[in-house]
Amino acid sequence: MLRPVVVGLDGSRESLAAADWAAREALRRGVPLRLVHAWQTGSAEPSDLPELEAPRHWARRILREAMDRVNERYPQVYLSAEQIARPASDALVAAGAEGELLVLGSRAFSGFGGFLAGSVALATVARATRPVVLVRADETPASERMPGQDGKPSARAPYREVVVGVDLARMCEDVLVFAFESAVVRSAPLRAVHAWQQSISPGPGAKNTSAQEDAERELARVLGPWRAKYPTVEVHEVVANDRPAHLIQGAAADAGLLVVGCRNRPAKVGTHTGPVAHAVMHHVRCPVAIVPHE
Repeated sequence: MLRPVVVGLDGSRESLAAADWAAREALRRGVPLRLVHAWQTGSAEPSDLPELEAPRHWARRILREAMDRVNERYPQVYLSAEQIARPASDALVAAGAEGELLVLGSRAFSGFGGFLAGSVALATVARATRPVVLVRADETPASERMPGQDGKPSARAPYREVVVGVDLARMCEDVLVFAFESAVVRSAPLRAVHAWQQSISPGPGAKNTSAQEDAERELARVLGPWRAKYPTVEVHEVVANDRPAHLIQGAAADAGLLVVGCRNRPAKVGTHTGPVAHAVMHHVRCPVAIVPHE
């Protein structure tokens, strides 16, 4: 049975953009699309009290309008929808566990050119067992593509590259699988980015060429079997002495999708996604895929 692409809806512009992106991803992967809206209610039965029935009516409207939108724009996708009477994060984590990936809208904020994941998205990412993709409100089919001959994004142009952050100290196959498969379904290049940091300064004007070369060789070694497994993917490697979050953000400036890993580590207080995942969720403009791993 094919796992669906699951998208969480709350009626916002961000979640509608996420539904559009999820529909396109479902078509690229040849899998169904499942729309999910979570809402909390004291009873599963209808109520005569307007203040209790209004949330139920709003929940139905959110799903109905999203279904109409997806059916109109992407009639080829196999679509289903479900209301879940549970807290949003709990519902999304459970629904995402049954899917190929979970897609959520992310709230943009002014002044930084990136987006700010809300509390529900952060809590969901921190607990997810399947990849979670965060999508901004202004994401469109054209923004996934390279500029056309007129210099503007075009829905008929090739896809922008997929960028993946590679941590050689804690390598995770799930991250590379998701990145390579995302590149395959887009016929897009893949840029693998690794940042190393020297613990001791080599002194003024000196360069730690040995550490740079070692990191380049190790990244090439790690990627070798993946190049062989996915021979159609054009792979570019970026290795630099830099902070991982800073290097990845720069590499993803013109990307169509960024893929990073996130260690599963339940926290007693708050939500913890790791410094790199946390930084890119807040500052990278393109859709960001957070892939959980042990």
